[in-house]
Amino acid sequence: MSTKGTRESAKGTGPGAPDPRRGENGAALAANHPAGIRNVALVGHSGAGKSLLVEALLAATGAITRMGSISDGTTVSDSDPSAIHQQRSVTMSVAPIMVGDIKINLIDTPGYTDFTGELRAGLRAADAALFVVSAVEAIDGATVALWGECQSIRMPRAVVLSKLDHPRADFSAAVVRCREAFGDSVLPLYLPAEGNAGLIGIIHGTSDEESVEEARGPLIEGIIAESEDETLMDRYLEGEELPLADLVRDLETAVARGSFFPVLPASAETGLGLAELMSLITDALPSPLERIPPAAMRLDGSSLKPLECDPTARLAAEVVRTTVDPFLGRVCLVRVFSGTLREDSSIHIGGRGLADRGHEDHDADERVTHLYSPVGSSLKAVPQCIAGDICAISKLANAETGDSISDREAPLLIETWNMPEPLMPIAIEGASRSDEDALAKSIGKVAAADPTLRLERNQDTHQLILWCMGEAHAEVVLDRLRNQGVKLQTVEVITPLRETFATKATGHGRHVKQSGGHGQFAICDIEVEPLARGEGFTFADKIVGGVIPGTFVGSVEKGVRSQMLKGVSAGFPVVDIKVTLVGGKTHSVDSSDAAFQAAGALALREAAAGARIQLLEPVSTVVVSVPDDYVGSVMSDLSGRRGRVTGTIAEDTGGTEISAEVPDQELLRYAIELRALTAGTGRFRRSYLRHEPLPK
Repeated sequence: MSTKGTRESAKGTGPGAPDPRRGENGAALAANHPAGIRNVALVGHSGAGKSLLVEALLAATGAITRMGSISDGTTVSDSDPSAIHQQRSVTMSVAPIMVGDIKINLIDTPGYTDFTGELRAGLRAADAALFVVSAVEAIDGATVALWGECQSIRMPRAVVLSKLDHPRADFSAAVVRCREAFGDSVLPLYLPAEGNAGLIGIIHGTSDEESVEEARGPLIEGIIAESEDETLMDRYLEGEELPLADLVRDLETAVARGSFFPVLPASAETGLGLAELMSLITDALPSPLERIPPAAMRLDGSSLKPLECDPTARLAAEVVRTTVDPFLGRVCLVRVFSGTLREDSSIHIGGRGLADRGHEDHDADERVTHLYSPVGSSLKAVPQCIAGDICAISKLANAETGDSISDREAPLLIETWNMPEPLMPIAIEGASRSDEDALAKSIGKVAAADPTLRLERNQDTHQLILWCMGEAHAEVVLDRLRNQGVKLQTVEVITPLRETFATKATGHGRHVKQSGGHGQFAICDIEVEPLARGEGFTFADKIVGGVIPGTFVGSVEKGVRSQMLKGVSAGFPVVDIKVTLVGGKTHSVDSSDAAFQAAGALALREAAAGARIQLLEPVSTVVVSVPDDYVGSVMSDLSGRRGRVTGTIAEDTGGTEISAEVPDQELLRYAIELRALTAGTGRFRRSYLRHEPLPK
């Protein structure tokens, strides 16, 4: 692509202003300035060829000597626990290449839905997204949903059609599928020549082939539609030959601002289209200067003026990925949004908003001792990292994924990105008591690297629950723990039930012991009756004649409450009952607070023995968002889970939102089963509603 011309930047320089990425004479600025940096996230379904394309680009630019010589990760050690999953592309990694004076940070993101957190971290670090789509397979629903997610944040995008060397590859049909899935603003810039011998530029019009002529008209019209020159369309319709430089300028502008999406054919195996792809990235995709940084605030929550992608401004950076290396310790992948991060500098690390996932809020000052440029699993030492660039920092004691890094003298917090909610529970326990201790130490390290993992020690069942995104995510988490020497096992998740009295009952508590000296004497009589769901516990005193002094009435209530926590039938807490103290006896010497607490507990147990005890199960409100094609099957599935559909709402972005009330026991694997039911397009959220009687 030609790179002559100008275009409007995200900083609002306006039409006709110099391209912020280039010098006065149009020459590309060096990579020591934000204008010479491109951060591009490769996204798409697993198996589309993202990692292979990254390696092909690295090999083509001399960054590596051969294909397959880099691995997934950001640490120098191949013993990274995630390395065993590299073939499944479960982690986000960064690899820089140099194209002329332009540094391109290629951010390879996972294709598995379980690792949406890593994918969103990659998008956070990027300024543009490159959708890698197979020219052989259909476009899956998850990729379409991801396109919509990028659309919502106005992220510039381009599409690479891969696997063109496959016998069943059909470029034209693949373009049609892309336009159907992504919209009419998706158009090819090149066509593969016969036998994939090279690419034919459509916009240049250098070929007389009928297919090129057919593709050129829609491409030019699409470019003109995005142009700020309102005369271009009239001139084109009148048959005027438009200057190529004007078309290229308008094309680059439209791509950079996220309103036009070019399609390029490419093959990592043969090298087809790699040069054209690198040209598109350097010439059309935006530099960090053309993207608005995320919002920032002071530590007290007060607002700050917008961040600027300026190496001389105050430091504002964010940890987008964390790993633990056995030699380097904690290694953080960092995107710098403002200022310059330097080796041997003092920084402030702040993290808030993930306490519910086991990531405690923290504010700490540390020193940057080592700064690196990441290349897959290897690290190259660098003295600094400027605004717009990506680097790695080792040996930070406190930093976790999602944390903000700023100057120690001017600390700030960057607004965090939207983290997906983990909704599949896995219960684990150490194989022995010593393993329980090792598990407690290791689980924090794993959680620090994974903000999509939520830790819960259930107060009712006392189980350690890992809330994961799905089976693959759970497997990765468990393997990371095992690779730290922890022997553990998974156990069945216990649904925290409740108990209640279904009928009225009376109970007699007699706690009388005599063993010389002061004894223990306490007798109480209670009546128990059920309350409506959610009313909790009520204690009433109807003692007549002062047979139990007021000082011991509270003791009886304490004993009843203590027994309620322990349960009276199946060992689950008792809820929604009213207990009335109606009688009892005391001893002038041997009665005590402890004795009446014991009597109160005994009275409740005796009352339970003569009553019908009802088990209650937790029920959650579930909101499922699915494309319209799956509404019927999802509603039927919810009914099969003993769910009650309470309503449906059409979503503004298309699709339907289904609300239902579903027992928690039926939701243990719903994250997996909904994905299978909706071809990866369904998503849901849940919140506790109430406890209801458990069916017999």
